[in-house]
Amino acid sequence: MTEVLLQELSNSDINWMIATGKREEIAAGEVLLQQNEAAHTLYLLLEGALTIGIPQAESDPLALAFSVLEGRETTEREIARIASGELVGEECFLDSRAPFTIVRALEDSLVLAIPQSQIVAKLQQDVSFAAHLYRAIAVLLSNRLRSVVNQLGYSRFAQSAQIREVLFVFGELSDSDIDWIIAAGQREEIPAGKILIHKGRPVDGLYILLNGTMTVSISDNDNNPLAIVFASLDSSEDPGREIARLLRGDIAGEMPFVDDRPPETTIKAHEDSLVLMVPKQQLVVKLHQDEVFASHFYRVISILLLNRLRDISSRLGYGRRTYDEGQALDNNIEYEEELDFNVLDHVSLAGARFDWLLKCLNVKGA
Repeated sequence: MTEVLLQELSNSDINWMIATGKREEIAAGEVLLQQNEAAHTLYLLLEGALTIGIPQAESDPLALAFSVLEGRETTEREIARIASGELVGEECFLDSRAPFTIVRALEDSLVLAIPQSQIVAKLQQDVSFAAHLYRAIAVLLSNRLRSVVNQLGYSRFAQSAQIREVLFVFGELSDSDIDWIIAAGQREEIPAGKILIHKGRPVDGLYILLNGTMTVSISDNDNNPLAIVFASLDSSEDPGREIARLLRGDIAGEMPFVDDRPPETTIKAHEDSLVLMVPKQQLVVKLHQDEVFASHFYRVISILLLNRLRDISSRLGYGRRTYDEGQALDNNIEYEEELDFNVLDHVSLAGARFDWLLKCLNVKGA
C-alpha cells in the first residue's frame, strides 16, 4: 500500500509529515492502539507489519476455540494486517469515539508518529493537505474494508441496524457544498424493483436518497464479473441476499470515487423512490478543481468507511457488548447502537441542511 500515499500526497505533504512526525520503534507484540482507549496519534508504518484484532472475552467458549484452532495464546481475532505505507489511528481526527479494535506489532516495526493536535491543526490550516490526506485515508480504508469482507465472507454478516448516514454526512458538508450538489444534481424517480446499482457494473454517479427505501444485497456465488454483468442485462431481478437498507438521506455510489474496482453489492428500490443523482464526470471535475469541496467530500467518505468497519466488527460477535434493560451502564464500554454525544452535536445542523436540500428540490414532505 506504499504507493497509495505516494500517489495521493504531494512532496510538501510528505515533507511536513517527516518534519512533524517522530520515528518510534515498536517491538513485536507491543500494542500501538488499544480498544476503548482514545487515540491521540496518527501512525504511518515505515517498516515491519501490524495486526488489527478484535478482543474476545476469556470466558467466551467460541473465542477460546478460535484461539486453539489458530494456535494463538491470546483471545484476539485478527481481521486485517497493516503493511508498510499504511496508516492507523485515523480515529484521532475522524471519529470522537475510541478505537474499536486493537492494533499491535506483528514483528519488530518502525512507525512515524504524528500527534493528534498537530495533524488536526494542519488539516484545518492547509486545505490542499486536507484534500490529499482525506482521499488517501479513504482509499486505504476502502482497501481494508474489502480485505476484511473477503477474508470473513459476506455470509458472516446478518442484516443489522446502521448509524444513519444523514446524521453526519450533511453535518460535514458546507452550505456551498450543498448548493453545488443541488445545482449539479438531477432528480430521478426509481420505481419499486428497479436496480439502481448493479454488482460488477459501472456506477453512473453519486446518489442521494430523497424519498423511499432501497435494499443493499450481495450474491453468495463467486461467478466471474463478466458473467454477472451480462447475466443481468435483460433482467431487473437480483437473487442476492439483503444485508442493509438505505433510507431517506442515505447516499449510494460513493465508492467509485476512491476505488476503481466494480461494486460488490446491488442496490434496488424497495418501494417507489426519488433520488438526486450527481453525474460521475461532473463530480470528478469538481473534486479536481475545488480542494475545499474535495477535503469535505473525502472526509465524509472516510467517516462512512470507518463506520462500516465498526459495524462489521460489532456484527462478528467478538468482544461485542449488548445492553439489557435494567442493567447498570459501564462508562468504559461502548454498547451496540449507542450514539456518542459528539455525534449528536451534528444532528441538528445535518438535519437543517438536508431539509434545505429537500425544499430546494421541491420534495414532498420536506
